[in-house]
Amino acid sequence: MRLTEISYGSAQPVQGYGPGFFRIGGHVLRGAALITPWDAGPWGGLEDLEAPLSLQGRIDVLLLGMGAEIAHPPAAFREALEAAGIGVEVMTSPAACRTYNVLLSEGRRIAAALLPVG
Repeated sequence: MRLTEISYGSAQPVQGYGPGFFRIGGHVLRGAALITPWDAGPWGGLEDLEAPLSLQGRIDVLLLGMGAEIAHPPAAFREALEAAGIGVEVMTSPAACRTYNVLLSEGRRIAAALLPVG
């Protein structure tokens, strides 16, 4: 088997997560987080549409991590993002972290909005 080292360029992948936190670039973010290839910071959760909408034109897809269990986001949340040309992929936060890292390594135009687990 051939192993290939993954390169993220200057972007920072999700390094880990746990009860109530995400680790990105050696920094711990507590609570919900919005992660892009160029920045990572706190996010106001599903009531905060402004932050993900500010990514219009810079990303193609937002990975929406709903915490430990998959759930449907509010219809207005999804509709607003899709109207802005941002696709939304809903999954658990652990799956969103893994998917974000894979797509980031491929150079895709993505971001992740993550609700914490447990």
